[in-house]
Amino acid sequence: MPAHEFTIDDLKRILREGAGADEGVNLDGEITDTDFESLGYESLAMLETGGRIEREFGVTLDDDTLTEAKTPRALIEAVNALLVPAEIG
Repeated sequence: MPAHEFTIDDLKRILREGAGADEGVNLDGEITDTDFESLGYESLAMLETGGRIEREFGVTLDDDTLTEAKTPRALIEAVNALLVPAEIG
């Protein structure tokens, strides 16, 4: 089990902090399967988001991960796959 799971709430917070929120988009709604483009987040905003995720969660996201993760669900799954499991003991 990861030391800390990356959640939709973490992603929403990072999106707001890094790139802001488009006035026409309600990040408080169900956005899990909505394309980042439809949410108003283009490639530059996603690079900023990726950098913030890397710093906060101690993972390394390659460019392919950021460009292939078209939805919040895909990005959350990619980040969680990189998190180091907590030591049991």
